[in-house]
Amino acid sequence: MVNEIFEQTAEKMDKSIEALKRDFATLRTGKVTTGIVDNIKVDYYGTMTALNQVGSVIATDATTISITPWEKNLLGDIERAIQEANIGVNPNNDGDFIKLFFPPMTSEQRQEIVKQAKAMVETAKIAIRNIRKEGNDQIKKLEKEKEISEDESKRAHDQIQKITDDHIAKVEEAFKAKEADILKV
Repeated sequence: MVNEIFEQTAEKMDKSIEALKRDFATLRTGKVTTGIVDNIKVDYYGTMTALNQVGSVIATDATTISITPWEKNLLGDIERAIQEANIGVNPNNDGDFIKLFFPPMTSEQRQEIVKQAKAMVETAKIAIRNIRKEGNDQIKKLEKEKEISEDESKRAHDQIQKITDDHIAKVEEAFKAKEADILKV
């Protein structure tokens, strides 16, 4: 029973780290990635659809993203969705595809993106701490119902704290790597 709680806790914390890494993908680093447009939704016949579901999205070089819609009549909708997403560039529509030209980042922009990454890290840490609390509450419940002894409960709380510390360290590692990537010119 206690081992199941450990497994569930670690699994949920792993998912928090995966979510953080997905969030990190939306941040701009020295070279552009298609992850920047991952959260943009286009009105596709009345349904809000992810941009990469209505066309081909590729990073053609370090500062350019090219979007080729599968249906030419979507060019205007894609252009409008990009403008509304406010990602820091204006779309260039040439009638066949849309290009996004990202200027080189200034040091102020890099610092601002590092701040956004820190906010994402804090959110992930809060999620991990909430998962720890959930696990500890389950352990307390088992102790209260006399399914485990007080000593087993203490060991279980220590183990959950150890799992939490490991995951917080992974979050910090991920942040350090992302920060280095953002600040690299």
